[in-house]
Amino acid sequence: MSVELVYCGDASDFSAEKVALVRFAVHSDLMTNGGSGARYYWCVRHHRVEDDSDSCPAKYTLGPYGSAEEAERALEQVRERNDKWDEEDARWSGSGEDK
Repeated sequence: MSVELVYCGDASDFSAEKVALVRFAVHSDLMTNGGSGARYYWCVRHHRVEDDSDSCPAKYTLGPYGSAEEAERALEQVRERNDKWDEEDARWSGSGEDK
């Protein structure tokens, strides 16, 4: 059996690498734009970030989020959205100031 060498670009710029001779799985995670495919949640029961492998039932979580950092901001985002919706409700009902 002979092994072919594969080059990327100009062959003189790279060292030769052998190509795998068998098929193997490349992706083991769900494909997402987030990179690793992991999903993170904020647990309102435990007040912590949880991932797919260790998360509470959906009724106790916010998410999914693409990163643990985003999940940590979940309650802050909820407050911001609620404040915005309260302002919109006040303007709609006429009890808020015009901006």
